[in-house]
Amino acid sequence: MTLSKGGFDWAALMRAGLRGLQLRPQEFWALTPAELAMMLGQTKGVAPMSRSQLDQLLMAYPDQKETDDE
Repeated sequence: MTLSKGGFDWAALMRAGLRGLQLRPQEFWALTPAELAMMLGQTKGVAPMSRSQLDQLLMAYPDQKETDDE
């Protein structure tokens, strides 16, 4: 996906979808960003969270047990 400092580069994505893939506007807007990326040949996605990243997240935000006072 094409990202600019302000978010998605919609003009480039629309050109790719409407001109490059020859999608109709309603087809383009019905796609999710992941579907559009796949159709444009982008195979890399966000890597899944590793175990060490999950452990760091759990340490930063531990589950809180309810007490009898609540």
